[in-house]
Amino acid sequence: MAAPDKYRPYLGPRLLLSLMASLFRAYNALLIRRPMLAQCGTAALLFGTGDIIAQQLIEKKGLRRHDFTRTVRLTFYGGALFGPVMTWWYQFLNRIQFASPTRAIVYRVWLDQAVLTPFAVGAFFTCMSVLEGVPQEAYPRIQAAYVPTILRNWGVFIPTQIINFALVPHHMRFVVVSVVSLFWSGAVNARQAKLEQEEKEHEKVPMKMV
Repeated sequence: MAAPDKYRPYLGPRLLLSLMASLFRAYNALLIRRPMLAQCGTAALLFGTGDIIAQQLIEKKGLRRHDFTRTVRLTFYGGALFGPVMTWWYQFLNRIQFASPTRAIVYRVWLDQAVLTPFAVGAFFTCMSVLEGVPQEAYPRIQAAYVPTILRNWGVFIPTQIINFALVPHHMRFVVVSVVSLFWSGAVNARQAKLEQEEKEHEKVPMKMV
């Protein structure tokens, strides 16, 4: 028997909410049982999505001009490099014991932003240059973008990590950072693309004869 009309509008949302709750429970269980697999998959998905956001919403390329190779490159970086390193890093931070919860938050945020982040930003520009087949461009890109990227990163992720280490269960902290990184990586990817474009334009400028 068909449901009465007055109940039909609620079947769709209820079913959707039930499905989302089931997916979240399954994902949460996977994070606990297989953290490396779950977090690498999450990083790959969000880095690829972040690049799509960068190309379509920030750079406004449209589908025809979309650089799918770049999206694949960022997806690979997220899943094969960023994901494993960050999974290990959060496991390392969680194992360190501190005298009080307040000290735990302060020192974990400090380690994350003062120790890991400076290395991670340089590694990102280096890896992108290598994956593009132009490793010689890594240093010029770092020179041009390193300091602005670090400063913007601190503006976004220091508050994020204070909340993350204070309120979020340890197995979900990587997910919180990954979701914030979805939007952050879009901005970084756009910056990376701008540097690539400037390099191409520079190569087209003919050298003056001496």
